[in-house]
Amino acid sequence: MYEVIGNAQSRAFRVLWMLEELGQPYTHTNVKPHSPEALACNPSGKVPSLRDGDAVLNDSTAILTYLADKHGALTYPAGTPERARQDALIHVALDELDAVLWTAARHSFILPPDKRVPEIKDSLKWEFSRNATRLADCIKGPFLMGEKMTIADLITAHCLNWAYAAKFPIEDARLLTYAKSMRARDAYKRAASR
Repeated sequence: MYEVIGNAQSRAFRVLWMLEELGQPYTHTNVKPHSPEALACNPSGKVPSLRDGDAVLNDSTAILTYLADKHGALTYPAGTPERARQDALIHVALDELDAVLWTAARHSFILPPDKRVPEIKDSLKWEFSRNATRLADCIKGPFLMGEKMTIADLITAHCLNWAYAAKFPIEDARLLTYAKSMRARDAYKRAASR
């Protein structure tokens, strides 16, 4: 059985949601970054971590890719053009959405107060909005790649929800519809109830 280490208000939510989509049994150690449990799995103290037997894996995207490949779900086969397109969308979500949101979080409450630059958030909101609209242009159906949900959808939807919570405006109707449909999934609801 898998063990997910990390609180659901972090990127650990992506892993919880993935396991719910896969219908895999797991336990959840709901701890914050830098807790003793998080540090035992990752010297940086970052979450999430996933324990699979004796193996401990870190980084939400690496964990999602591992689970997708292991279970042959929510991904395309390695070495196919579809997998390359999927991976490209993952990198777009990470570079264009996640990184912007993470920078805003760092300058809001992560960095020491004397290292924060609160004024940067206006620029980051503009950048996020521009990037999100470009990503909306990539939506090919109910999911980013059309009819098949992939881990790119998990990451993108998580970022859109994070943006909402961080008060980053999402004005593109396509993204609002997409995010709403992702939150309506039963697996999402089960993960969110943890």
